[in-house]
Amino acid sequence: MLRIVVPKGSLEKATFALFAEADLPIERSSEVDYRASIDDPRVREVRVLRPQEIATYVAEGLFDLGITGRDWINETQAEVVSLGELRYSKATSRPIRVVLAVGADSEVHSVADLHDGVRVATEYPELARRFFREHGIEPVILLSYGATEAKIPEIADAVVEITETGRALRAAGLRIIETVLVSYTELIANPTSAADPEKRHAMEQLQTLLLGALSARDRVLVKLNVPSEHLSEIIEALPAMKAPTVSQLYQESGFAVEAVVPRSTINLLIPMLKDRGATDILELPLSKVVP
Repeated sequence: MLRIVVPKGSLEKATFALFAEADLPIERSSEVDYRASIDDPRVREVRVLRPQEIATYVAEGLFDLGITGRDWINETQAEVVSLGELRYSKATSRPIRVVLAVGADSEVHSVADLHDGVRVATEYPELARRFFREHGIEPVILLSYGATEAKIPEIADAVVEITETGRALRAAGLRIIETVLVSYTELIANPTSAADPEKRHAMEQLQTLLLGALSARDRVLVKLNVPSEHLSEIIEALPAMKAPTVSQLYQESGFAVEAVVPRSTINLLIPMLKDRGATDILELPLSKVVP
């Protein structure tokens, strides 16, 4: 039913991992094959292409559904329907930022310090041009095909480049002065396909699986036994998505309690539960969390 295109390159490994976690493993004959498949009745075909191209191809109707970054959607100004963010990137759950950077020793400290004719190297010529024009500046855009940070100062006065942490730009001797765009990965659809009830339903079902897998990365299931006299203080202290599940133990004056809790606090939570009288504490991984 659905023709899907997923990103090749820096997002490729993370995207394949997410689909596998969502029980939608992408299969292909080799890592260099651009054709792939998903063994699911809702998926007709899968292609693996550069994220720079995906929004345009989805807008043109070559694919029903695609995954790419907000940066490339804005760069191409492709007319697509965004079904929502998928909060993952190459190595983290943080968004990438498209930033304006200059040399660390530059006297430029904001975009207001720049002027017409400023030479800007970037992989995002349209995004950069619109950004500068919004600030009343007519730049000279130098299309960069990589190693953009190396263009300062001999080739360019500034760069518009992506970063997750800013570490690589600092290591290259650059200083960020403005954020042009904050970009998460997005699930996008062709407008005609999204308007088709059957296809839209299939898209939303796949989205549920992907979001459920992402949500599960940040949570674990905690199960514990609690004596009756400690139940109230345990429940009060136990974080949960909604409310903990509590059931009475067989022929015992105690309760079994379970809750889905943030993974980030589990190192503090388990000792605290033990201190408050909990026993038989189990921490279990989750594959999906669907509200």
